[in-house]
Amino acid sequence: MESEGSCKVCVTGGAGYIGSALVHSLLQKGYIVHATLRNLGDESKVGLLKSFPYAEERLHLFEANIYTPEEFVKAINGCVFVFHVATPLQHTSGYKYKNPIEAAVNAVKKIIDACIQSGTVKRLIYTASVVAASPLKDDKGGYKVTMDESCWTPLHLNVPYENEMLKDYTNSKTKSEQEILKFGEDKANDLELVTLCCGLVGGGGCLPHPIVTVLILVSQITNNAANYQCLRYLEELLGKIPIVHIEDVCQAHIFCAETPSINGRFLCASSYVTSAEIAKYYQKTYPQLNKELHEELGREIKWGSKKIEDKGFAYKYGTEMILNDCLECVKKSGII
Repeated sequence: MESEGSCKVCVTGGAGYIGSALVHSLLQKGYIVHATLRNLGDESKVGLLKSFPYAEERLHLFEANIYTPEEFVKAINGCVFVFHVATPLQHTSGYKYKNPIEAAVNAVKKIIDACIQSGTVKRLIYTASVVAASPLKDDKGGYKVTMDESCWTPLHLNVPYENEMLKDYTNSKTKSEQEILKFGEDKANDLELVTLCCGLVGGGGCLPHPIVTVLILVSQITNNAANYQCLRYLEELLGKIPIVHIEDVCQAHIFCAETPSINGRFLCASSYVTSAEIAKYYQKTYPQLNKELHEELGREIKWGSKKIEDKGFAYKYGTEMILNDCLECVKKSGII
């Protein structure tokens, strides 16, 4: 590949939890970064990105919105790698799309087209989610033996603890990833496509406040019912909860760009734990933790994915480090 110092990359959703941390890591490695934000007038988000080391020399900001995906073209032009991180979490009314699922899938199509039309983009790396890789059997007959890249979420099933937002998010991430991989099956295309299905992401990141995924991981300590519902939903959807540190997520994205030949789907999580195991770990620090949270479900399902590790990637953060960093993050913010 080109030397990092002359290599331009694009990060959509550059002001988010994963996006901002990825921008920070890419700048540290010498890349020229085109980052998109929904609103360049948002001084707090723009200021954060501009405060990163090397931002003055190598960071260029662009305004772009998933609901108006043609805006991504300028940011993508001239880049070699595109990291599509942005995703709509809630529906924005006033556009032609009836829900965030339609908007996300259409944006994927437009971004793929922009990559091809650029004439410079070699590879698109999509920040997918493990919610698209449920090991639930289609016939409601429990779970498969292992969770790996062959698993696809059966979207017709109703999952305990789900709500409209969680269902929309699961549909959006599943259908968007399927759209990308379907395009990648066309051998006539030179564009390389990678989907990186990230587990529940923990750790501090670059934002000044804890993000929702961190709050979900500490929901048993904070007694936040809505966040705990999300934790249990993930456990019911995925058998157990795949978790991964924000630093490992960033390095996995960069690995997917720097590896000479890589295509297809990769799960990205360093641990596969139950909500009861999380509760037991946190009870060491908070012995008053509700014992009812220790519900052992007795599932034998195993984590069966080593695909990205077989390519040469190594995780640096295990379960305890992820949970500790989440705890420190919410302590600093004054939540506990």
